[in-house]
Amino acid sequence: MNVALFPDVVVNNETIPSAAIAAEAQNHTGPRDKPGIAWRKAAQALTIRAMLLQEARARDLTPDPLELAPNRFETEDEALIRALLDEALAIAPITEEAVRAEWANGPERYRSAPLWDVSHILCACDPRDDEERAAAGRRAQALLMKLDGDAKGFAAAARESDCGSKTSGGHLGQLGPGNTVPEFEAALRALTEGGISPAPVLTRHGWHIIRLNATAPGQVLPYETVRPKIAQALEKAAWARASRDFVEHLARGAKITGASLAPI
Repeated sequence: MNVALFPDVVVNNETIPSAAIAAEAQNHTGPRDKPGIAWRKAAQALTIRAMLLQEARARDLTPDPLELAPNRFETEDEALIRALLDEALAIAPITEEAVRAEWANGPERYRSAPLWDVSHILCACDPRDDEERAAAGRRAQALLMKLDGDAKGFAAAARESDCGSKTSGGHLGQLGPGNTVPEFEAALRALTEGGISPAPVLTRHGWHIIRLNATAPGQVLPYETVRPKIAQALEKAAWARASRDFVEHLARGAKITGASLAPI
């Protein structure tokens, strides 16, 4: 990105250099052929940050950085913005009526995790090794063609697997979300009960041929179980709305050039 093509941003006489916006743009997404979108998102983020810090200093707030993780603390600017929002935002307590209304909107949205009964055939390889990956891929493809969609023959074909599960026909047992690597789970979610993956699936372990033997959809959870989750979500949404309104209030009284706070 040619920084010279993009202007500095000025917020209430405080200049945000284009170099700082370029650095921030690395944290924002945009089409590859439209770098200006990431730039505008970065300029907007830094404009909001500048307004919040200016307001915090105007209120003579003192930063008190929190420890976010062992030996990892907030920056002073982060602590100052948090102190400002704690002081400026007044969020009404989430009522029992609001939580129940949200739940009644669609109880079926709150379910236990599904379970999948799964078998697989593994052609192991180091996916970082081009030659090894290609050879294992050809082997997996040959096994898949030999199966030709025959789910009943899966257990016999699994004897050629590089996984210890080959002794039980490739059976992995019941799996839930997060029990496997993401690529495996994504392929699993795309299968119908009794189906076999249409192509070998590559993970860090090698190539897999996956069979979904059976699926048990998650059960609708009772209100008392999901109530804390709903209340937390409503509180988070209320904070987001209040924060947005506060930023809009600051923006109405600010002089800003080089950036816009309109939705991108």
